[in-house]
Amino acid sequence: VMAVVALAGLLGAVAYADRDYSESEEAHVRSELGRVHGMTETAADAVCTALRRHIIQISTVEVPRYCRLLRELGDRELRSEVLQVLVDLAAADGVITTAETNLLRQVTTALGLSQQDYNDAQAKHRERLAALKPS
Repeated sequence: VMAVVALAGLLGAVAYADRDYSESEEAHVRSELGRVHGMTETAADAVCTALRRHIIQISTVEVPRYCRLLRELGDRELRSEVLQVLVDLAAADGVITTAETNLLRQVTTALGLSQQDYNDAQAKHRERLAALKPS
């Protein structure tokens, strides 16, 4: 349960990193929650409602706690998969903003993963990186 809470919190933090929790991002959050063994549609609805209501606190204050929990509870493979899910979410609205990139890099470190792990996770979304788009 604690790992699911941490995952949901990190999903919310990445979705709101650009200060916009869009419908496409919420749909992606819901989809990722659906992959969690035992997660019902009702439970996913409850998580999404909690994210909408508390997104500011979740996306700022709680991020270090979520990362710490996943380091304690999850092996490297799980943490790498969580990072991939977070990068996929950041790309869900068509662009990975600088704010999202900064948060994802901080989360990568906090999860005990490397810069190479981050590079591998974002490689398939390279064309969506705002920092690489012409102004």
